[in-house]
Amino acid sequence: MNRFLKIIITTLILAGCAGKTVKHDWNAEYTNAPTGTPVQMQYGTYYSIYDSPDTQHNIAVLLPTTGQSAAAGQEIRNAMELALLQHSLNHLNVNFFDTAKNATGAINAALQSNPDIIVGPLFSSDAQILRTTKPEFMPAISFTSDANAVGDGVLTVALMPTNSVELIVREMFYDGIQDFIIMAPDSDSGKIMAGTAKRAAEIYGPNVAGIFFYQEHNNENLKNTAQSASMSNARIAANKRARTVLSDILTNETLSRAEKSNMYYQLDKISKSDTLGALPYSAVLFLGTVDDTKTLGSFLRYYGADSRSVKFYGTALLDGTDIASDYTMIGTKYAALPEQNQTFVNLYKQTYGTYPSRLATFGFDAANIAMGTVYSNKTPAAYLLDPSGYAGMDGIVRLKPNGDSERGLRIMQTNGSGTPVVVRNAPENFINPIYNIEQRQITPASEMSLQTRGINPNDFIRIPDRFRSKYKSETYGINMTEPEPQPRQNVITVINTPTSQSTVIDTEYKPVKLESINKTMIDSVEINE
Repeated sequence: MNRFLKIIITTLILAGCAGKTVKHDWNAEYTNAPTGTPVQMQYGTYYSIYDSPDTQHNIAVLLPTTGQSAAAGQEIRNAMELALLQHSLNHLNVNFFDTAKNATGAINAALQSNPDIIVGPLFSSDAQILRTTKPEFMPAISFTSDANAVGDGVLTVALMPTNSVELIVREMFYDGIQDFIIMAPDSDSGKIMAGTAKRAAEIYGPNVAGIFFYQEHNNENLKNTAQSASMSNARIAANKRARTVLSDILTNETLSRAEKSNMYYQLDKISKSDTLGALPYSAVLFLGTVDDTKTLGSFLRYYGADSRSVKFYGTALLDGTDIASDYTMIGTKYAALPEQNQTFVNLYKQTYGTYPSRLATFGFDAANIAMGTVYSNKTPAAYLLDPSGYAGMDGIVRLKPNGDSERGLRIMQTNGSGTPVVVRNAPENFINPIYNIEQRQITPASEMSLQTRGINPNDFIRIPDRFRSKYKSETYGINMTEPEPQPRQNVITVINTPTSQSTVIDTEYKPVKLESINKTMIDSVEINE
């Protein structure tokens, strides 16, 4: 195969690269084009040659093939070589340039090879260099998901983060979620994704009840964030106050037999839980990696966000992970790319001995799109920006004039079996618009405290009206600290029986001990309260 590739991938004589011309309008050939069936990028696609058989075509590829990211770059290159080998294309030169050590030098060398189109680079910083260096009319198909790095002819086949965020918020709407909180990494990308979720909520209807940012891979910070988001301190304090009120009434007041029985019943019921009061949301949207998401989920469950009342949702960052094997995350829904094309998977495994990642399928599609561009009878912009998009190895994808991509995604859900199930299939075309949000239009979100009226213990217990003014309770709100316990005197229980107004002593009554409960998480992360 290497000998065959050497025939296809020849060394070009360096040529001077023309300077930038007037600004190229990448929207010109896109706006009025009809949307129909996506172009098939499957194995065995045939390209018709519309130009002269003597016309020479050049494709330059920018990838890190050495250094720390060599494995990722090599996987894309492997997939591209498979795509090249599937077609008998005349007069095609493909040159690879290593961006690992000197991205600027690699980009300049690629431009000097006089390419018809560029594939790559992988990273946003390199894509930004290419964007400012190349002629604006020259197309490039990159692999970055940073909207700020693309544009002016630099396009991307990567999955844009905003796609999966918007889709999962829309799924919340379908599920009838009315209020949810956002938990995102305290980073630039995390704030953009949180801003996207907030914007999606404005479009589709669910209300954002709070936004919490956390430090990635920091267990202590993740614990504190989950504790704050679950209103743990307030709900524990409200529970203890409710138990205190009931216990004090039983201890200090004259009650009828029916009132005494009712007080005992409520006290017993409330004492079975550490917390009191419902959370002001019914869903949590996680915008981080699977490891942080699982840790946050465990802490939230520990602090009282139980699975019966609070549902979990996530983005495509959970796709392809072990999320389905985590007991705490059962029922979690998340956006995901469609299943990889099995023909491609088998071919890649047979050729290279390993299973391909999403980078490989992106690389295969990029190579096919690049070859289609140079051999099409359309202009590069008209071919690349076809609103119908392409049906590739990961489902449908289309490129936008601003450089972004749109990908059709499906919705997955964990069910405790270790294998997620499909609950909503990915769309098969773009005839009906899928997305409404562009990353450039998003304002990064800021932290937002829970929108709650707080918890008043008296709203959750029933006491005789004659005691309401005597046993008032404050409203416990978000982030409050637990009040210091008040000293109590040793007293006897006074009970007013229905058959007599005399005072009797209940020797069996013992006040409930109001203490926190030490627990250990499922994942062995101990929590000290």
